[in-house]
Amino acid sequence: MFTLYIDADSCPKNLRVILLRCIMKNNYAAFFVADRPLKDVQRAYEEHTAQLRKQAGSADVREIKSSIQNVVVKADMDSADDWIVEHAELPCLAITHDIPLAARLVEKDIPVIDDRGGVYSKENMAQRLSIRNAMKEFREMGIFSEKNRPLGPKETKAFSDALNSMLHKLTLKQ
Repeated sequence: MFTLYIDADSCPKNLRVILLRCIMKNNYAAFFVADRPLKDVQRAYEEHTAQLRKQAGSADVREIKSSIQNVVVKADMDSADDWIVEHAELPCLAITHDIPLAARLVEKDIPVIDDRGGVYSKENMAQRLSIRNAMKEFREMGIFSEKNRPLGPKETKAFSDALNSMLHKLTLKQ
């Protein structure tokens, strides 16, 4: 079964709505990994389970459950990252804003997109890590204090388009 691994600690709620809608429509397995329970993910699990049971119409529908999961990890620095890296298996897609996590996943040949629609690959990972590390050093020295741009309609559309494109490409390979 095709699976999505979502670094939910860094995934904005409006993008989780897009992901949950896509997951339910296509019946993908999904792991939303965070250091806390996510009410929207739990609600989607319940709605998807009810939808699947209604479609089944069989006598023993209690066995039918959604494959959407909210994995709650310890609130340590890299707990969610470690869980995703340890459990991610092809065929899948990972979604994260965290560049070091993306690097670890790309090293395992796991396809990764970020919350702005960017695609991480072996070809661009070294450059992305280098820029991230340089910006971190500049911030620590007080030279540069750029904050992430807010996620607007343009970024949301870019994410949605990248998600659809990657899922189409990856599910055709199966």
